[in-house]
Order: sequence, then C-alpha cells, then structure tokens
Amino acid sequence: MKDEELKQILKSSKTVAVVGISPKEDRPSYGVAAYLQSNGYRIIPVRPDGNTILGEKIYRTLMEIPKEIEIDVVDIFRKSEEVPPTVEEAIRRRAKIVWMQEGVIHQKAGEEAERAGLKVVMDRCIKKEHQRLL
Repeated sequence: MKDEELKQILKSSKTVAVVGISPKEDRPSYGVAAYLQSNGYRIIPVRPDGNTILGEKIYRTLMEIPKEIEIDVVDIFRKSEEVPPTVEEAIRRRAKIVWMQEGVIHQKAGEEAERAGLKVVMDRCIKKEHQRLL
C-alpha cells in the first residue's frame, strides 16, 4: 500500500477496534492503543476478559460492539494463524479497514477482506505509520 493511501486511512479513520489488546502497560498493544487515543482516535478494546482498558469498555468480540458504533479500523494484535475469525467478524461488522500489526501476516484472510470491500494493511505498525506520515 502506498504512503498516500495509508495517510488517507489514518486521517479519515476515527474509531479503532484493537483486537488482542493487553491490559499490561508494557505490552505493544497497550502502547499503540494509548498512542492512538492520545492522538484523537476512539479506541475500542476487544479481548476475552476484563472490564475496561484506557477508560473504554472491553468487548469480547467485534460482534459484541453495539451496531451504532461505526468501526473504521480493526487493528489486529493476534498470532497470524488466529487472524481469520477476526477478519470474518470485521467483514460482518462492516469495518472499513483490517490492519494487521507488525509480524501479523495472513494472506488468505487479507484477500477475503479485500473481496468483501475492506482495505487491508498487513505487517505494519499503525503507531509507527502514524508517526511517520502525520
């Protein structure tokens, strides 16, 4: 994906569902979410347990997030082999972008998302791209 398209995604997106976010402040997922939140994005934590992270209610799955909340980006902090179910949910939730963090690569799931009309960013850190481009 070209820098101009990444820049447009980062500028136009408002809500980021962070799948696999950790409540531990020293984990990359927490740091990225805190950074995005401090830069004006709404963060929606998605993980199997807990109540809140960064002052936001935790949802167990993307499908649990209320329909009235529009998800721009699904930011995935999961092992590559665990990506397909998240991508399927992102498609069902009508997210606009699936963003797989550094080291997260699943070609087949990415192609499925693109066929469904979602943009896909793979193996890139959304925080680093934001710092670099904006």
